[in-house]
Amino acid sequence: MHPQHADLIAVWGPRFSESIGPAIAGMHELVRDLDAADIPLFAITNFSHEFWPPFRARESAMFDRFRDIVVSGDEKIVKPDPAIYRLALDRFGVRADETVFVDDNPANIAAARALGIESVLFTDAASFRSRLVELGLPIAATGETRPR
Repeated sequence: MHPQHADLIAVWGPRFSESIGPAIAGMHELVRDLDAADIPLFAITNFSHEFWPPFRARESAMFDRFRDIVVSGDEKIVKPDPAIYRLALDRFGVRADETVFVDDNPANIAAARALGIESVLFTDAASFRSRLVELGLPIAATGETRPR
C-alpha cells in the first residue's frame, strides 16, 4: 500500500513481529470467555497483507477463536474508511445494531458509530470486559464465563 517505502519495508519486514509487544494483559482470557459463551467473534485489522500471516500465527491461541477476520492489506481499505466496516458487516453476516466494535483509535470508533455500530474505545481488558457486561453479554466481570 506504500510503494514509496518499499525499500524500508523490505529491510524492516522480516523483523516486524519483533516490533509488536506481547498480547495485552487479560485479552486472551476475555476472548476465551467470549468464545466459551458462544459469542461470535470477528475482527477488522489494519495489518498489511505481508505482515498479518506471521502475526496471526504467533497469536493463534487467540485468533483461532475468531470466525473471520477482515485484513485491510488484503482488502485495500483501512479503518476508519466506512467501506471496511460495511464490508465486514456484509461478510460476517451481521447487522450494525447487533454488533459491538472495539478499537483503541478514537477515529475508528467514530467511524463505526456513524454506521450505527455500538463502539467501545479500548483502554484495558478489565474496562472492556466491564463494558461488555454492561451491554448484557453473558460473561462474568471477573474473567470466568457466566452460565447462560
